[in-house]
Amino acid sequence: MPATLTSLFTPANLINGNWSFEGDGSFNTVVEKYHGTQLAKLPNATEAQMEEAIAAAYASREVLRKMSAGDRSTKLDALAALIEKHQDELAKLIVQEGGKPIGYAKTEIARCITTVKTAAAEALRFGGEVVPMDFGAGAGKTAITKRFPIGVIAAITPFNFPLNLVLHKVAPAMAVGCPVVLKPAPQAPLSALVLGRFMEDIGWPKGAFHVLMCGVPVAEKLVKDERVAMLSFTGSDKVGWHLKAICGKKKVALELGGNAAVIIDQGVDLLAAAKAVAMGANLYAGQTCISTQRIYAVASVFEEFRDLLVKAYAELQAGDPSAAEISVGPIIDKGHYERIVSWVEEATKAGATILAGGKPVDLERNVYAATLLTGTQHSMRVNCAEVFGPVAVLEEVKDFSDAIAAVNDSTYGLQAGVFTTSIAHMKQAHDELEVGGIIINSIPGFRIDPMPYGGIKDSGLGREGLKYAMEEMSEPRLLVY
Repeated sequence: MPATLTSLFTPANLINGNWSFEGDGSFNTVVEKYHGTQLAKLPNATEAQMEEAIAAAYASREVLRKMSAGDRSTKLDALAALIEKHQDELAKLIVQEGGKPIGYAKTEIARCITTVKTAAAEALRFGGEVVPMDFGAGAGKTAITKRFPIGVIAAITPFNFPLNLVLHKVAPAMAVGCPVVLKPAPQAPLSALVLGRFMEDIGWPKGAFHVLMCGVPVAEKLVKDERVAMLSFTGSDKVGWHLKAICGKKKVALELGGNAAVIIDQGVDLLAAAKAVAMGANLYAGQTCISTQRIYAVASVFEEFRDLLVKAYAELQAGDPSAAEISVGPIIDKGHYERIVSWVEEATKAGATILAGGKPVDLERNVYAATLLTGTQHSMRVNCAEVFGPVAVLEEVKDFSDAIAAVNDSTYGLQAGVFTTSIAHMKQAHDELEVGGIIINSIPGFRIDPMPYGGIKDSGLGREGLKYAMEEMSEPRLLVY
């Protein structure tokens, strides 16, 4: 295996401009996800260290508020340049800490650069509005709004995009002038520590950015603290809604899970759709919140599409994520691997049929085959819950309206894909699908970083995407004269 990229990160917590190698006596061990070797051993922060970070972030608000939009944009451009300079090393680090296939890791870094450059541009054009008021009691008056940073942002991020999902919180916060206290995922925190080094290199104000590994009680202190103006969380719906319940009066943005669905209508290129859906269900072993999990094909094309999809599954390769040809790498840890196996077994015992996969590829390394089931029931967890693994279900529906009803029969509502050649069906999907985004003639996993991204129902609150996150992290102040 390649050497660990230890020179990129400092194995410590970044607190008020200092790297602390001490904590509460416990440590978070980060392992290489395919080979299982140790990458780093990080101290878990104490409550006192979290207090220091929150206090420093709160004190830095005025420094950031006085920083011009031009200066914030320049710092963001410098950050983008550093990411671009180190893009190859960062991609390899993401492979190691996250088990992400190298091609997908390179795509993530390219997206990181776009995220930060877009934030730099938005910092220059983001502002308020002229409010129409010259009528009635407001005759002769002028009104304008100016947007101000909301304050300290508590950012809690997942393992699956260990740098770009961090940047989806940090970059808009930088663009509007909000300090950030970041708690990255324990499985893959090293990219976030690299970002801490980069923030030092660009000269971001001391105390305005912190990265802390910590246990649940210390993390909950961050979430509950009244000096924190907003919680921005990406992760599981169970954890997200719990944090919302305990966070008090602060603003909350939640980007949570899903069991994303795709509709296959008649008249489409079934071969192209099958290849896209197979990849969309299994890339990075399905460990994204908009991974294709539920597939509904209308009756007139179901059998043909099913056969093409099974063939597309057979072409997928699983194994070492550092190899260019691999799309299905390891599950993030043994616990998640065993859960996925148990859900598939539960479904098959209850009558579901395996069309592809359904078995381990490498049990020792937590690699599970790309799995396709049919004949499932809504009550099965492979259908109604979020698998977050390389497992999808394919079911036949009578027509397009029935497909929409099937997609909507979910507690989640993040994104959906619709393969159709019908303008009427496209309009119907936009009108009736209960999701945050509809992707036409593509998989639900499509995302570019500036677009508004978020869900409804159990899939979350608020929107990410640079301009939209900046709106969440700022507040308009009205002036009337």
